[in-house]
Amino acid sequence: MINIELNSCTKTYIKNKEEITAVNNVNFKFESGKFYVITGKSGSGKTTLLQCVGTIDTFSSGTLKINNKDVSHLSSNHLADIRKENIGFIYQQIYLNSNLTALENVIVPLYLSKMSKEERLQEGEKLLEQVDMLHRKNHFPKELSGGEQQRISIARALANNPSIILADEPTASLDSENEEKIYQTFKKIVKDGKCVIVVSHNSKALNYADVVLKMKNGSLEIIKNA
Repeated sequence: MINIELNSCTKTYIKNKEEITAVNNVNFKFESGKFYVITGKSGSGKTTLLQCVGTIDTFSSGTLKINNKDVSHLSSNHLADIRKENIGFIYQQIYLNSNLTALENVIVPLYLSKMSKEERLQEGEKLLEQVDMLHRKNHFPKELSGGEQQRISIARALANNPSIILADEPTASLDSENEEKIYQTFKKIVKDGKCVIVVSHNSKALNYADVVLKMKNGSLEIIKNA
């Protein structure tokens, strides 16, 4: 199944009165059940691409389809619904509420659902188990390592069962051991049929990816396709 389809997608913006092309005529299809890693030098356009794919930003031209729906010209309110229903985000900075336990952090997105309190807690425990963090459910962020906190962030990103996970440099602040655990977690997620797209400078990520893509001057090329 095709989760994300880009057709002739370009993103330009004005900086110091000069037009900059951050994403240049990209055509690509991201499929479910695959782990994609996008590499490239700083300023190559990879983060801009990820933001546009996640509908946080919009392409200047071209067509973006998410789960076979053209979202290129939707209103900001409709795009917010698309994100809520289809996309989970993971960031380099780990945004956890320091006053909430691991379990409480994970279930925050579920308050937008019609679940009962008991159902939310049960679902939260399932998500923590999925990232091997159930044993830490009652711990606060300050009691967790950086890698453990990031796995909590991943569990939270999965809370509304999105078909797409987007991660921007998710291991940039982690040590080698925790990097491995995060990438292993992503591999586990794609086995459930989800599409995971990671932007990373980390060479270790390439070993786990099904598909490696490189951004250069706004263009996207395939480096590895398992």
